[in-house]
Amino acid sequence: MNTLEHVSEQIKTLRTNAKLTQDALASELKVATNTISRWETGTYKPDLEDLDKLAKFFKVSILQFFPGQDPSVKPELQALLRAAGNLSSHDLEELKHFAEYRQARYLHGKVKSPKRIRE
Repeated sequence: MNTLEHVSEQIKTLRTNAKLTQDALASELKVATNTISRWETGTYKPDLEDLDKLAKFFKVSILQFFPGQDPSVKPELQALLRAAGNLSSHDLEELKHFAEYRQARYLHGKVKSPKRIRE
């Protein structure tokens, strides 16, 4: 399954699980109803900002729209976790959203992936 097919499937699944019509979702996201239809059929690929709106609306990780992405924490992120340990729930949610959005930018092709620093 390619990325566009995966995105289409995810949008349709999230919408139907929420028992929303395409029209209702379009209204919530302030887009045309046919835009939702085109996303779900794979005619159009949602841009990164649209994926962000969808993720926020459905309260899921934006990485859910990218096949093969595991939004779980990796061991090398322990320092970030220690630094974030005393943040409020709201600040933690904002930090999580920021990190997921940055990753989605690379996956969406908006920016080139940074070179990893060699140890």
